[in-house]
Amino acid sequence: MSLKENVEFVKEELNSEEKFLEGFVKIERFYKKNKVIVIGVVAVAVLAIGGITFNNYTNASNKKESNIAFNKFLIDNNDKASLEILENTNKQLFEVAKYLKAKKENKSVEINITFLKDLAQYSQAVKAENIEKLSSLSQQNDFLLKEFALFNKALILANNAEYVDAKETLKLIPKNSRVNDLVVLLNHYLLTK
Repeated sequence: MSLKENVEFVKEELNSEEKFLEGFVKIERFYKKNKVIVIGVVAVAVLAIGGITFNNYTNASNKKESNIAFNKFLIDNNDKASLEILENTNKQLFEVAKYLKAKKENKSVEINITFLKDLAQYSQAVKAENIEKLSSLSQQNDFLLKEFALFNKALILANNAEYVDAKETLKLIPKNSRVNDLVVLLNHYLLTK
C-alpha cells in the first residue's frame, strides 16, 4: 500500500468516527431538549404494556373461573354462588344459565343473547300455538329457525282445520330446506283435506 492510500484510509476512518460522534451529539442534544417528552413516551409505553398484560391475565382468570362456575351450575341448577360468579365474570354464560334454569322450571326469562333469544321466542310461540308470533319470527331475515317456524305455523293451521292457509305456508319453505322431509309428510296429509 502506498503512503497516499494509507492517508486516504485514515481520513475515511476519521470521517466515519466524526460522523458517529456528530450523530451521538445530535441525539444527546435532542434528549436534553426533549427529556420530559422522551421519558413520558417511555413511561406510557411501559404502562400500556403492563395494562395489556394485566388485562389479559384478568380475562384468562375470569374465563377459567366462569367455566368452573358454569360446570357447577350444570350439576346443580340451584347453586346461587355459581350464578353470582357467572354474573360477575361472564355475562353471556350467565344468560345461558338463566335460560337453562328457566327452561327447566317451565318459565320464560328475558335473554339478551341473539340465538338464545330467538330459540326462547320460538319455543314460547310453538308452546302457545301462537300463529302471529311464528309469522313474525319467520319474516325476520336473520332468524335462526325461520323454516321450522313456518313448518310449525303450517302444522298449527292444519290442526285448526285451516288447510288452505297451511298449504300456502308450506309453499314458503324452500325445497332445499332441512325441514323439507317434514314438509313432504305434511303435504301428503293435506292432499286429502
